[in-house]
Amino acid sequence: MDADEPTETQPDTGVDEPVDASDDGTEPTDAAKTQDIRERLRQFAQPFVDSLDSRLKDQVDRRVDRRVDETITARLAVIERAIADLDRSVKELQERLDS
Repeated sequence: MDADEPTETQPDTGVDEPVDASDDGTEPTDAAKTQDIRERLRQFAQPFVDSLDSRLKDQVDRRVDRRVDETITARLAVIERAIADLDRSVKELQERLDS
């Protein structure tokens, strides 16, 4: 064999490739079948899981936003009442000073 002739062997990449039943004529083991079924189910279900996750996140975000808005509105109302009370008190004091 010449050094310039191409070889038919593949270089070892160090990565274990999955064994296919058609490669060596043997049937895959039960564990390999189970793993393959799980992987296919995972691939099939992933878009549904992503969609559900996205919808739940949006729903939770809306609920959190609503609660934050309610809390801020309630606290701002208290602050606005306090400011109005202070404003009235300042006006009363100014009237007393002007008299």
